Amino acid sequence: MKIVVIGGGQVGSYLANLLLSNGHEVKVIEHREGVYAKLEKELPSDALVFGNGSDPVILEKAGIFDAEVVAAVTGADEVNLVVSTLAKMEFGIPRVVARVNNPKNAWLYNATMGVDVGINQADIMAHFVVDEMDLKSMFTLFKLNRGDYSIVQIKVSAEAKAAEKHVKDLSIPKKAVLIAIKRDDKTIIPKGDTLIQAEDEILLLTDETSRKVLNDLFD
Repeated sequence: MKIVVIGGGQVGSYLANLLLSNGHEVKVIEHREGVYAKLEKELPSDALVFGNGSDPVILEKAGIFDAEVVAAVTGADEVNLVVSTLAKMEFGIPRVVARVNNPKNAWLYNATMGVDVGINQADIMAHFVVDEMDLKSMFTLFKLNRGDYSIVQIKVSAEAKAAEKHVKDLSIPKKAVLIAIKRDDKTIIPKGDTLIQAEDEILLLTDETSRKVLNDLFD
């Protein structure tokens, strides 16, 4: 997959390294000379483009016409929104991800501005804190931007209602899906006849209203 990352700061450089290590083709656009010099020591030269990511000419130089994803992760919301709009409206990028720096600007990160996914770090942190207080054994791994869905992980206690029962016999809420079960060093894809055991770590996709039901089921 070809991905264009706008912003080569800590978030951008980490994202680029992660994507490159997973075999993706990445271009990082950065206009600050000091930051760019640092990137030259961390990333392959063919992964770097010097210039302003909100400039269509620079975006074209980075090969945006062939990109499947654009990630706008600069430290300025106005830049991220401009880039998102250009990427979606001018270049027709299928998926645009943008970083929200100021939580007060989160409402701007929507389809009208070309944003498919807005990563609001403050909102994610708030959910981590609240979830840890309300649901002791369940914690959020990732909160989806669209709707109120999250990917969560919960550990099955020995006294749980779900312990020693098959998945097909569990009253899983309609708006929740079992993704995987981690048992010792094994990862199990759950099916109807999969037996839930104590100490299993369950990975689920769920909406907010189903979380307490799942906590009651597995904890």
